[in-house]
Amino acid sequence: MVVLHSTDTGSNGVCVPLEPFLHQVGGHLSMLQYDAHTVCKPLNSQEQKFYESLPLAMRCFTPQYKGTITVHLRRDSRGHLGLVANPLKENLEPLQVSPDSRAVAIWQTLQQTASSGSSPRPLAQLAHSLKESTAKVLLSSDCHLSMQASPQEESADGSQVERRGFNPWGLHCHQAHLTRLCSEYPEDKRHLHPGFLLLENVVSQYKQPCILDLKMGTRQHGDDASEEKKARHMKKCAQSTSACLGVRICGMQVYQTDKKSFLCKDKYYGRKLSEEGFRQALSQFLHNGIRLRTELLEPILRRLQALLTVIRSQSSYRFYSSSLLIIYDGQETTQGSPSGAPAKVDVRMIDFAHATYKGSWNEHTTHEGPDPGYIFGLENLIGILQDLQEGE
Repeated sequence: MVVLHSTDTGSNGVCVPLEPFLHQVGGHLSMLQYDAHTVCKPLNSQEQKFYESLPLAMRCFTPQYKGTITVHLRRDSRGHLGLVANPLKENLEPLQVSPDSRAVAIWQTLQQTASSGSSPRPLAQLAHSLKESTAKVLLSSDCHLSMQASPQEESADGSQVERRGFNPWGLHCHQAHLTRLCSEYPEDKRHLHPGFLLLENVVSQYKQPCILDLKMGTRQHGDDASEEKKARHMKKCAQSTSACLGVRICGMQVYQTDKKSFLCKDKYYGRKLSEEGFRQALSQFLHNGIRLRTELLEPILRRLQALLTVIRSQSSYRFYSSSLLIIYDGQETTQGSPSGAPAKVDVRMIDFAHATYKGSWNEHTTHEGPDPGYIFGLENLIGILQDLQEGE
């Protein structure tokens, strides 16, 4: 168990190294992995309040909220910067870190060429190993990755065992986060870094998690947004499928069984899509490189329709700038799911830093009725998937 004991990490003397979360497909904040079943993200008081007052009907559509942790920026014995957590006492027992951390192994490998200064440069090594520029690796709209943290093994007949891939977006966010913290916190003040929210890792049960991150609604700015930020977000919406469909792609990864790697798309790809391009991208998300996984459509649609019923019942809630994750396992059983058994899929709402509702922090603006932009996006998403199901 990777738990460190130290005299300078807090009253309980325990700290846990935080790992880059290798299945982050969108967003700009760094998601970190605490253990196999728990991720964490920088604490936002508005989002924390949202989770703490979450309506019962919505809880099966959001990650389980597990509390908060204190986080410290620390340099290890080799000079590599990283974040460690000082858990609250009540969180110590159930939370354990995997002894075979693949994320840490990859991150440390990429850090081998990092400079000795305060700004780490591990992504340069990632780019070098892929024979691409860092920008092209991180921002390309179509990249396959099957990097490994350990040497390939061979099966009994001498063939190579299937390789696991990872999405570079999470490492990009982690790199940017560490660089920003280095500039904001002096060397002697790095134990003062604000806390993180602990949330359920909603993809922990999947062997090859295929994830679609959708920005929902026709409006992305919160009620507290400045005029400049409001204008910027309105422009993004107007120039993307957010305006015509109420939904746009923020990122995705799809396991390709033929290439044994993930096909990754990012938010820049999603912003450029037309309505027809969005439809094709949904089809691509359900395609494993060999066939369209049509058996996934019915369970995904059932889950989306159940969510739509819940959203319609949430008066005054506005889920501005939140995302919706659609998840399934890219590793199939021998011939897909057993006869009659539904494929395992999930649909979860995430990112509530700009959500508002009656009784939330912003008492000056109270909205009436359910969120029309979110409902518009969900209805269009359901309609497009139903078209796919009918073969149109």
